[in-house]
Amino acid sequence: MEVHVPAQSVPVLEECDVLVCGGGCAGIAAAVSAARLGCSVVLLERWPSVGGMATNALVNGWHRSDREKVVIDGLVEESAQRAFAHDWIRLARNYPHVHETHWFDPEGMRIVWQRMLDEAGVRTYCNLVAGEPLAADGRIEGVLVDTKRGRRALLGSVVVDATGDGDVAAKAGIPFEYGRDEDGLVQGMTLIFLLRGVDEATIQQRQDDISAAMDRMVELHRAGEMAPFNEGNTRGMFSYWGAANDVAWNMCPVAGNPLDEEELSRLTATAREYLVQYLDFWREHVPGMANARIAQTAPALGVRESRRVQGLATLDEDMVLSAAKQPDAIGHGVWMVDIHDPRGSGYTTFTDRGGHNMLETGTSYHIPLRMCLNEQVPNLAVVGRCASSTHRALSSVRVQTHCMVMGQGVGTAAAMARDAGCDLADVDVGALQAQLRSDGVYLEDVPAS
Repeated sequence: MEVHVPAQSVPVLEECDVLVCGGGCAGIAAAVSAARLGCSVVLLERWPSVGGMATNALVNGWHRSDREKVVIDGLVEESAQRAFAHDWIRLARNYPHVHETHWFDPEGMRIVWQRMLDEAGVRTYCNLVAGEPLAADGRIEGVLVDTKRGRRALLGSVVVDATGDGDVAAKAGIPFEYGRDEDGLVQGMTLIFLLRGVDEATIQQRQDDISAAMDRMVELHRAGEMAPFNEGNTRGMFSYWGAANDVAWNMCPVAGNPLDEEELSRLTATAREYLVQYLDFWREHVPGMANARIAQTAPALGVRESRRVQGLATLDEDMVLSAAKQPDAIGHGVWMVDIHDPRGSGYTTFTDRGGHNMLETGTSYHIPLRMCLNEQVPNLAVVGRCASSTHRALSSVRVQTHCMVMGQGVGTAAAMARDAGCDLADVDVGALQAQLRSDGVYLEDVPAS
């Protein structure tokens, strides 16, 4: 069944140089970098506050080091320094000799990023979803939005799709990939949660008893009598990571289609029921957890993969693991091939840390500008986990710091394209890289084009 929507004249809400659709960490980086270089910028965000998965899904870990030195700086470092000023972020114990360098307070980081947007002069609209793209003659002119006052249009000379799901690009007709080759499934999702009432001292003193309880929990899971969970992360929380009050637990998996709103709603509710099963078991069997209770569950599932928009270049697993360098590099990536089981078992290759899924210590790969651009619409770019990559390469480049590298690179390119009167793909790459370095981005070993 179909309905026919009458043609209508839509008032223009805003016109700008750069319209960023999506206020997660990638979109924030794109908006701030473009605005600081003189562009008028509008940012749309569907949630009530900016930050995306980092704030609204409580995903609060950053990956910045090649295990010898930090190679991701720029707006990532600025965000960290602003958070340090309020004790909203901490360094990993073995910094910088681990990939996972920082852990932050999501509540604090949403304040940090809103301040950065405001100071740069970005017009920010939260609670507003980017709708249908407005396209003509092979270019995008903006998007429609449905506000509480009715439908409006937002117009931009350059549009950046930072939705995570590639919503704008897909609706504009740009081809995309979805899922892994063998069965079309995407990486599993996770519900992050916080606990209170945890007896931290007892947990540290009773490790042998806790280990036995975890063995029993695994047996129940494998027998189908316990909800699935990430075994590696769960054991880690109870040992060297530290099960504690008000820390983020990354262990509660679900799997399905994040582009289906009804399914996403069901999966979110299912994950919360899993948490109840964990907690009932822990209270009875795990020393120090008798009085544990749920302090908070994330408002949204942490989605790792959906659409991967086809770009001018596609990042693949070999490029990641061989630390490949690119002539159009906009920054570095360091994270491993970290795949969370698309069938929802909780298994992740993170727990198999070894040479087959990690870069060599002291090495990093380049993130190319071309993975954010496309052949069909020259004034539309994508940043974040919807950028052009294979299923396996995405499991590395999807993490927040890497998404911010894309955002800062594309936002800077958008400002330079405006100044030069050219399309994004025609920006002088050498000049772009020089500007990024000037703005604090670590960018080394760039091969000649």
